[in-house]
Amino acid sequence: MENEQSFSDICGGRLALQRRYYSPSCREFCLSSPRLSLRSLTVVTSTVWLAAYGLFTVCENSVVLSAAIFITLLGLLGYLHFVKIDQETLLIIDSLGIQMTSSYASGKESTTFIEMDKKVIYYLCILLKDPVEPHEISQVVPVFQSAKPRLDCLIEVYRSCQEILAHQKAPSTSPQAHQKAPSTSPSIQKASIVSRGK
Repeated sequence: MENEQSFSDICGGRLALQRRYYSPSCREFCLSSPRLSLRSLTVVTSTVWLAAYGLFTVCENSVVLSAAIFITLLGLLGYLHFVKIDQETLLIIDSLGIQMTSSYASGKESTTFIEMDKKVIYYLCILLKDPVEPHEISQVVPVFQSAKPRLDCLIEVYRSCQEILAHQKAPSTSPQAHQKAPSTSPSIQKASIVSRGK
């Protein structure tokens, strides 16, 4: 099952949040940012080339124009390959881990996987109702760093993540589950999107 909802980032730009429900214990959140607009690309390129042409008329050196073209093309390729992120994905798999993927405009992807058995807080910029002791935290992993969504979008992701954690803890409440499988360890309980207290 899949649905899509529109949100905005902290600067007012449009974001699209796609939620894919593969199973009760596996969900994926894809946050898409606006693609590079042709207008902004044209403005930047024209500004650089006009400045280079102005320098050329002053010093009458053709190397200035060649360098401006070379720097513009190289800068654009670097921006698309290392800076401009079109989509950020957060895949949560119950009792296995969380995978974060950043898809760049050039097609390059950067993936980070964190196992559930590590004491990690996945920071969503949401104030916790449950206090977290500093000694319980081994790592803080920011999510959606490029998109920078507003609080309403983060709350939607947070609620879905808590539903997965609730599904994870549900089998341990029955008597048969206590006999057949050990209860969830404290370290796994803390490996949620936001840390849970003991």
